[in-house]
Amino acid sequence: MLKRVFALAVAFVLLSVATVAEAQPRRREPRVEPLPEHSRVLVMQPDVQLALLTAAGLPEPREDWSIAGRDNLARSLAALVEREQHVYSTLDPATAMEGRVGQIIRLHDVVGQSILSERIGGLKLPTRRNAPDWTLGEGVQELATAYNADYALFVRARGSYASGARAAAAIVGLVAGVYIPMGGQDAFASLVDLRTGKIVWFGYATAGGSDMREADGAIAFVAELMRRAPL
Repeated sequence: MLKRVFALAVAFVLLSVATVAEAQPRRREPRVEPLPEHSRVLVMQPDVQLALLTAAGLPEPREDWSIAGRDNLARSLAALVEREQHVYSTLDPATAMEGRVGQIIRLHDVVGQSILSERIGGLKLPTRRNAPDWTLGEGVQELATAYNADYALFVRARGSYASGARAAAAIVGLVAGVYIPMGGQDAFASLVDLRTGKIVWFGYATAGGSDMREADGAIAFVAELMRRAPL
C-alpha cells in the first residue's frame, strides 16, 4: 500500500513539473550546421553538484554523488562524441578545475546561466542588443593549442534527491492536498568553437527519471541533453 501511495506521489510531482514546463514560452532555436566530419572535440570535465534534500527541504551537498555524476556524464559524453565519428579528448579530473582551465569552466557556468535566463526565463538583456552571438572569448584558444582540439563540449549539472523522510512528507502532503517538492536535476551543455570562442550550440534538459549517479542513468540523461546537438 505504501509503495502505491509513493508511486502516486511521484506521478503527481512529475505531472506538476510537466504542466509548468509546457506553460513556459519556448523560443525557436536557430538551425546549427553539423560539425565537420572527424572534428576534434575536447570533452570538458562536467561541473556537477548534487545534494540530498532533507525532510525540511534543505539541500545537503553530497560529494560522493557529485563525483559519481561527474564521472558518469563525462564517460557518456565521450562515448557519444566517438559514436558520431569525431575524435574526443578529455581532461584529468584531478586537475581540471585548476588554473586557466578551471577559470574557463566557471566562465561557461556564468554564461550558460545567462543563456538560460534569456531563452527559458524570457529575460531581456540590454547588453545583448548589439551582440547576437554568445561567446566565451578568444581565451579558449588556449584549449585548442593545449589539447589539439577544434571544439570543446561543456556541461553543467545541478540537482537534489529526496531523502526517505522527504518522500514520506510528500506522501502525507499528497493526502492533504499539499504539493511538496521532491527535488530534481537539470543540466545545460554548450559546444564551443575553440578558434573563436563562439558558442555554436546550447542545450538544456531535466533528468526526468534518469539518475546520473548510475551509469545507465547518465547515458539516458546525456541522450536527452544532447538530442539536438550538431554532432
